[in-house]
Amino acid sequence: MQKDEQEIRELVATWMAATKAGDTETVLSLMTEDVGFLIAGREPMIGKSAFAAAARAQASQGGIKFEGSSEIQEISVLGDCAYMWAKLRVVATPPGGAPSTRAGHTLSILKKQNGKWLLARDANMLSQPA
Repeated sequence: MQKDEQEIRELVATWMAATKAGDTETVLSLMTEDVGFLIAGREPMIGKSAFAAAARAQASQGGIKFEGSSEIQEISVLGDCAYMWAKLRVVATPPGGAPSTRAGHTLSILKKQNGKWLLARDANMLSQPA
């Protein structure tokens, strides 16, 4: 496995662990300033500041607990850019609420900045499993 591919796999593992731990600052450190998230049925979320605001709003309401798994299907590195697609499963449990499961695929574009891989774009096609 190439060094860049291993670093991208480590980014995903860190993201998943930080999300589970509610560590927004670590998650923010893994994305570019102009990151863009495409989520089915919603307006795009553009920019690290928009992600931070959404995460902090969730936390102020008691925080949602996340569990999940990501199975990387493909990583292709093209210089300082890379793309990755993965199978993702997320269980979100709001405070005092019932868990909600979403699963599906993601397609991500990463950029290497200052020697570090960062998430630049993410298309999330998760839906409720049948």
